[in-house]
Parts: sequence; structure tokens; C-alpha cells
Amino acid sequence: MNIAVVGTGYVGLVSGTCFAETGNQVICVDIDQEKVNMMKQGEIPIYEPGLEVLFQRNIENGRLHFTTDLAEAVHASEMVFLALPTPPGEDGSADLSYVLGVAEDLSGIINKYTVVVNKSTVPVGTAQKVHDALIKNLDAELFDVASNPEFLREGVAVDDFMKPDRIVVGTSSERVVEKMNRLYAPYVRQGNPVLFMDERSAEMTKYAANSYLAARISFMNEIANLSEKLGANVDMVRRGMGSDTRIGKRFLFPGVGFGGSCFPKDVNALVMMAEKSDYDFKILNSVLDVNALQKKRLVQKMEAHFGDLNGKKIGLWGLAFKPNTDDIREAPALEIIEELLAKGATVQAFDPEAMDNVKNTIGDKITYCDDAYAAAEGCDALAIVTEWGAFRNPNFDKLKSCLKSPVVFDGRNLYELERMQELGFHYESIGRAKISA
Repeated sequence: MNIAVVGTGYVGLVSGTCFAETGNQVICVDIDQEKVNMMKQGEIPIYEPGLEVLFQRNIENGRLHFTTDLAEAVHASEMVFLALPTPPGEDGSADLSYVLGVAEDLSGIINKYTVVVNKSTVPVGTAQKVHDALIKNLDAELFDVASNPEFLREGVAVDDFMKPDRIVVGTSSERVVEKMNRLYAPYVRQGNPVLFMDERSAEMTKYAANSYLAARISFMNEIANLSEKLGANVDMVRRGMGSDTRIGKRFLFPGVGFGGSCFPKDVNALVMMAEKSDYDFKILNSVLDVNALQKKRLVQKMEAHFGDLNGKKIGLWGLAFKPNTDDIREAPALEIIEELLAKGATVQAFDPEAMDNVKNTIGDKITYCDDAYAAAEGCDALAIVTEWGAFRNPNFDKLKSCLKSPVVFDGRNLYELERMQELGFHYESIGRAKISA
């Protein structure tokens, strides 16, 4: 099939590359000429494990192309996927200006039957708004609008696309059903479903899924905080809960709060949709409140330990909002850094992938180190914020020699309590007993 993907962020570039991998001809469109030139030369603009191999292969095989010319891409395609940003507005609702702006452009470009697909996460009712923008200059027979929300987790997005749990398509058109079944057939050969529904239900499904997962995280953070007070071990609680098949094991890990491009934005957007519909979504408001407080937990623990953070040097392991990505949107590390700096501490940090993005965001407010041990060198304490694999089994003797004092505040519960006690660390984690050196 001939496909255009408008937008080359995490969703657009992964989607376009993975569509090409199953034999489709794909043109990716972006307004950034420098970015398009870079991709034409085989340079990938984001870090996503497993993507570069497919990216290079499909460029070399002539299936993956890049352009700034929207009309060129649309005229060569039968389906146009909109993978555009929907950033939160001042009130938290999703900003649809990019999506609707491209829809307006498409209304003057489409000259044959074309399926326009919302791949972006968009509020309920957006498919109708895109339809209304297109119908201004187009005959209704020339297009259909469908909703096809993505369920990609950064860090494993390629696997999620190539082997999806399910594919959700919102459409009322039989022509769209036929095309989507044909397009996605290679990805669901093991029998995972392609679920067809109305457009509004498809749009709601994405928000409902992300908001529920965010709620699980906030719930476990509350359980962890209470466990500390009552002397329970949240790791044991998590395992006990997760073994119940009605609950499952995933998204039950406590920590320093959720971040990224999806959960904070989508929960806020769903709250705003509820408010505009005169509905008070009490659970989600609490999810956001808990998450905001949880991002302060490590700094609160540091203050309780040191009394005053002024003049303290803190090493930071992890800047990305999660491992295996360079994405720092809504990353807890950024809030932790701002809190530490405001209290007079200095920060030196290491992250395998995200340091350039942080430097572009906050500049030289902190020191960026070449490796994890350099980030701990001469520090009064180490804070672990992102659970990169490289941090899970460090050389503890070397770490201890780097630190001014053997103090670790672990926001991801990476280490066993007994081990840290044997090694002589002062070790504080989330929802577990404090280990004193």
C-alpha cells in the first residue's frame, strides 16, 4: 500500500518505518527541512531501541522516503496518517492546532479517494472536527476519516508496533475496514485482534487505557508511602498483588512518579474533557495530585537525612523519564533537579541517552558527567531516578569510594535491602525500610 505519515516524532517515525518494514511504500512528511535532510541521509533523529536497523534497511530498499512537500506525499498515497503533536494547552486540554491545521491543508490537496487517519492521541470528537475541516473544500466521496490510536511504549515501541496486543480502529466506513484489515494483517498473524468501533469510542479507548495505567502507578505510590509508615515492604506487597490474575504484575512498581509524553498529558486532557462535559472525574484528579507529590519524595528524604541541603553535592543517575529513551518530557528528574537547586544543592548527573536533551532544556545549571561513577564522585549522596539497566548492578565498592559518604536515595528500588546493609550504605528507597550505615 502507499502511505503518507505526517509528523516524524516518536509515533510518526516508528509508525512509518514499521509500515515500510512489511512492504508498504511510505513517505514521511515533516515541516523541518533540516530534520528531513538528516533522515534522507540515513540519520535517525530520536533514540528508540531497534528502530535504526529497520530505518536504514527500508531507506536502502527504497520503501521509506522523506519530504517537506505535503502535496507530493498525499498525491502518492491512498492513506494519510496524522502523527502530529497535541501538546497540553494552558488549561491542560490537548491543543489540536497542528492536527486541524494539516486537515485544512489536506482539504486543498486531496484529489482522489483518501483515508485520513488520526494516529495522534486526540480528544473525543476530533475525527468529526477533521471531517468538518476536510468537507469545506472536498466532496464527501473523496475521503474518509478514521481514528487509529497508537499504544506504543517508548523504549519498546518497535516491538509494540510489530507485535501489538490489539489494534483499535474507529470508523463507520466499510472501505476503511477493508483497507485497515489489509494494512494490519501482517502484524496480527498470531491472532491478536483488530478491533473496529465508532470513532469516538476509539478516541476514548486511548485516553482510558493510559489514564488507567497512570492510576495504577499512583495507587502503588500511595501504598508505598503508607507501607513506609506501617513497616511493610512494598516489594512484597507488589508481588502479592501481582500474582492475582485479576490484577496482573505490570505497572505496579512504585517510584518517583510517572512522566513522559503520554501519561501526564493524557490524564490532564481526559480531566479537561470531563470538566467540559460537566463531569467531575474525581479519581483522575487524585492521580495527578499524587503524582505531583511523589516527584518530591526523594528530595524530602534527602532533607530529612541531611537537615539542610544548602551546599550539598548530589549525584544523579538517570534523566530520561524512563529507561531506553532519550525523552525528558515531564521527567521526574527535571523536577528533582529544580528542587535541589532551589534548596542550594549542586547536582552532577549521568544518563546514557538523555543528557543532550536536558542540556538543551536547562543549560549548564548542573554538571554533566561522562559515566555513572563520575556523577557520584565527591558527592554527599547519590539519587537514582531512572532505572537504566547499567545502574542495576554497579561496582558497589567503586561507588562507595566515589561518594563522600555512602548515602544512596533510590527512587526505583533497584537494590536489595540486605545487600545494601551488608555493604555499609545508608540506603533509602520507596515503600521499604530505611537502611542506616
